[in-house]
Amino acid sequence: MRRFVLLLFIVLQLSLSYGQSRKVVFTTDYGTIKVVLYDFTPKHRDLMLRCIQDSTYHGALFNRIIENFVVQGGEHDIDIARREAADPMAKKPRLSPEFDERAFHKVGALGAGRDDNSEKASFLNQIYFVVGKTVTEEDLRKLEEKKGVKYTYEQRKVYLEKGGQPRLDGDYTVFGEIYEGLDVIMAISRLKTDQQDFPLSPVRFTVSLTE
Repeated sequence: MRRFVLLLFIVLQLSLSYGQSRKVVFTTDYGTIKVVLYDFTPKHRDLMLRCIQDSTYHGALFNRIIENFVVQGGEHDIDIARREAADPMAKKPRLSPEFDERAFHKVGALGAGRDDNSEKASFLNQIYFVVGKTVTEEDLRKLEEKKGVKYTYEQRKVYLEKGGQPRLDGDYTVFGEIYEGLDVIMAISRLKTDQQDFPLSPVRFTVSLTE
């Protein structure tokens, strides 16, 4: 019975990572990062596909790097705020969140950045990768009490074995994950930055479709 349960868990994991329909590749100065986009977060998946078609992330920058936390790229918060402040119509386009228990902030997760809007809606042109840190049972227990949630068996197993940023769950949309090239994003996460978390040397990336 235990063997059957273990086999089922492995099958579900493979299905989650590789059974999705769209995959993309991030090409960086430090190597390539291959990512699967989740079909169960379709709005964010399709937004990324449109961004690829529009070359939004062609020669973009990873412009906020925090070791043990995230590597963020695309349009920076400062630039978004400046552009929106100059808009006489005060338009702030956002994409409504898509939360799913299968999409959580494990190491290698791809998420959409946002500001402090009450709807928790995502920016249109900003993404981040979770590089994370060690997570303990006590960490999860405190977060469950604070946020009024209960982590699933799969979430607990992944967080305890591989780490991540569970405190972001339910607040920021995760819509994909790295399936090849995790070492590349980890190397980028260790680059030296200034006091505003900008890397001292530009770190460019381009996103394209892959088979």
